[in-house]
Amino acid sequence: MTDKEHDTEESLLPEGKTMLLVDDDQPWLTRLARAMERRGYIVSIADTVAEGLVLAKSVKPAYAVVDMRLQDGNGMDVIEAVQQANPEGRVIMLTGYGNITTAVEAVKKGAVDYLAKPADADEIEAALTVDGESKPKPPENPMSADRVRWEHIQRVYELCDRNVSETARRLNMHRRTLQRILAKRAPR
Repeated sequence: MTDKEHDTEESLLPEGKTMLLVDDDQPWLTRLARAMERRGYIVSIADTVAEGLVLAKSVKPAYAVVDMRLQDGNGMDVIEAVQQANPEGRVIMLTGYGNITTAVEAVKKGAVDYLAKPADADEIEAALTVDGESKPKPPENPMSADRVRWEHIQRVYELCDRNVSETARRLNMHRRTLQRILAKRAPR
């Protein structure tokens, strides 16, 4: 490809509409990619951290949606790569294993928001494109008291370096009770 052809090809891309999606759930990734393409985004997809890192550097996406836990590592590495490649890029961390500690870490690494799965294309686009000056609308379904409790337990557990005995002591909770809570998925 000549430089002239390359320049022409780049000028055909809508500015600021490039998007990187990184998730190891192939069916969900494919559905989200199609939904975002219908909204006018130029979508690149990856299902591993390694692929996400390569695409972050080559595509320099304006937007990215990155899953937290991938088969070959942590999506936080991809967030950092997107921010290095495009400091103006807007990234959302998406996960089925959400807790406050990881949300804070994702924001520190450069994510603009943190959404729990299952999130639909409308929620994702709204989070990616919200104006920094305006406040987002309050959630239709805010966290339940059980979920808030679970989040607090997860935060203390992470701060105790995932030591069950120490976490139980600090929460004034029986160790076996804590183990049962940790073994369950997050409440809605």
